[in-house]
Amino acid sequence: MPQLSVIVHGPNTQDHLTGLLDSLVAHPLPDVEVVVAAVGDWARETAERHAPQLQVVPLPDGTSDAAARAAGAARARGRWLHFVRAKDGLPPGSPRTVAERTAELPDTVDVLLLDHLRSTWRSSALPSADGPLLARAGRTEPALADSAYLLRLTPLLGTRVLRADFWRAHEERLTTDDEPRAALTALLLAGRVSCLPHVAYEDRRLRPASLPPVTPGQHLAAVDRYEALLDLAQDRPAVYTVLYEIMVRDCLRTFARGAVPEPAAREFFLRAGSAAVRRRPEGYRRPGGPEGVRRSLLEEGAYTRYRAFQAANHARRAVRSTVRAGRRQAGALIRDRQYRAALRRPVDPHLAVFSAYWNRGVACNPAAIAATLAELAPHIHPVWVVTARNAALLPPGTDHVIPGTRRYWETLATAKYLVNNVNFPNAVVKRPDAVHVQTHHGTPLKRMGLDQTAYPAAAQGLDFDALLERVDKWDYSVSANSHTTRMWERAYPSRYVSLDHGYPRNDVYYTAGADEVRAVRERLGIAPGRRAVLYAPTHRDYEAGWTPRLDLAALAERLGEDTVLLVRAHYFYDPGVSPPAALRRSGRIVDVSAYDPVEELCLAADALVTDYSSIMFDYANLDRPIVIHADDWETYRTTRGVYFDLMAEAPGPVAHTQDDLTEILATDAWRDEGAAKARAAFRRRFCEFDDGRAAERVVRRVFLGEDEASLPPVLPLEERTPAPAPQEVTA
Repeated sequence: MPQLSVIVHGPNTQDHLTGLLDSLVAHPLPDVEVVVAAVGDWARETAERHAPQLQVVPLPDGTSDAAARAAGAARARGRWLHFVRAKDGLPPGSPRTVAERTAELPDTVDVLLLDHLRSTWRSSALPSADGPLLARAGRTEPALADSAYLLRLTPLLGTRVLRADFWRAHEERLTTDDEPRAALTALLLAGRVSCLPHVAYEDRRLRPASLPPVTPGQHLAAVDRYEALLDLAQDRPAVYTVLYEIMVRDCLRTFARGAVPEPAAREFFLRAGSAAVRRRPEGYRRPGGPEGVRRSLLEEGAYTRYRAFQAANHARRAVRSTVRAGRRQAGALIRDRQYRAALRRPVDPHLAVFSAYWNRGVACNPAAIAATLAELAPHIHPVWVVTARNAALLPPGTDHVIPGTRRYWETLATAKYLVNNVNFPNAVVKRPDAVHVQTHHGTPLKRMGLDQTAYPAAAQGLDFDALLERVDKWDYSVSANSHTTRMWERAYPSRYVSLDHGYPRNDVYYTAGADEVRAVRERLGIAPGRRAVLYAPTHRDYEAGWTPRLDLAALAERLGEDTVLLVRAHYFYDPGVSPPAALRRSGRIVDVSAYDPVEELCLAADALVTDYSSIMFDYANLDRPIVIHADDWETYRTTRGVYFDLMAEAPGPVAHTQDDLTEILATDAWRDEGAAKARAAFRRRFCEFDDGRAAERVVRRVFLGEDEASLPPVLPLEERTPAPAPQEVTA
């Protein structure tokens, strides 16, 4: 029988389960078993990747925390049970420390209390306030009546390790989705407890805006929670008094934070006040000062006076804040007045604003959505945001606005729909009846959003608070595959709806025919029968500028007359490709960095060579060869951070040097059976929702209001027909 069962339970929220299980299987212990009560397919798949070092209990989506804990406990064989939420963590070495401590405890001890760390979406490994309380108890094994102060420990079930027989004796009372109630109930029911003043748990607090909103009824349930707990402590005066103080303090803090919206706030206040009066211990005296005033008003049910007291405190702080803010706002008054005036006008239900790549022009997912919108909903008028420099490059007749102009702010203020593949400026107000659609512009290999906090080279100059304010404006987030959906959930935690419909810009890879492929190659000057290789490297955050990673002239010479290199630098840079004049005249190296749209370059290419650019995920839809040139993978992975190991899941052969790349392209290795097998696995994972009708699904869902069930279903991968390859067109 194992000494300790670590029961991991819940869904794989924002992919935190992966890191937790990685840490557990990295250091297996003979007297510790790991049981994963995996809620949903993603959690199950994640857990099964770590088998056979742990047991997996698959549970359907929507299984509650309480039910998942119970299911995991039913499978566990250990003498002690440690419940760990899938979103939380275990510091290195903590399972061993807990197992060793529980082995020392007699059967009279029912609960072992642990210290913990706190992590949020913006900080990590913050110490808890529990350490001094745990240290005060030392290694004694008191009854709660003798150490009632232990009730003041943070009420986390993960910081209570329960003797298995104790759990089974009280399972019904401990099986509740109200975690604070379960954590406090465990203490109140325990015969004796023991303390381990050692950090052995990480409480990871997700961003509230990424979680379902709290309903007023949940706050009222908190009052019921404390009343039920007080019933358990009725015959222990010291325990009862401490628990009463915790109840009053918790209710006042909940109310002060504004966590309960009106009109439920009044009901919560009166309910909490009534409980404070009825449950007051005999001889109990309120504290003095402002806290005493608050408690007095609560017990009197003086809701209006409490609000006035609260407002007075807020007003004093607001005056100081306004003086400071006034100095910063003076320069933006004129623009702000114009914009605010426009915000008072009704939203135009037939107006949509589109932007792509920081206002570069008509491109990417927004362009594909706009084109389909013109077909399916011509009554909605599109306006593009574009810089003055790029306005001349717009297709004829494109209605547009220049950033900063009066019409720009009026359009943003009154449009019903705002569609972007990056973000609109911070100053843009999210009106309640406006719809913001974030289309993104790639599948994430590199770390994005909040996941960049641990990578200074990537996060330099990024204001994460401002980023989250922008994310909170999103109504919809467009996704091409489940991997992307899940990574956006953790990188951009908020309450938007994920549109798992595919990337609209990739529709062309399934709708283009032989004539389109032939026409693009003719525009690029690629003669029939020639092999076109598109080379598209990505940006490096650790480099100040674009560093050529290949000697393109030497590569072109080695590959011969029959190969054309289409070179596209990342849009951050001007590549400055300068091959010898003879190569330029022969058309064997073509700088296509300024060519738009990039989708046409993909249609024209027989193969793609890239490093870590998201273009590989899009190009994979064509089911054509992809070669990865990864000369600095370890540096890139270390400085930028990645979501998966590309070297292990590459879409084709991997070259680490120019000689490797030349050898692959000069032989059949770029398109042999091994390359095709790797590409097929890559397509199954990353081309999941792309089938040629993504834009239609987005338009019908967002602009026409159709429900999910009525949208065109995503075709199975084997039923999709990509655009013909160049050799098929020119054969």
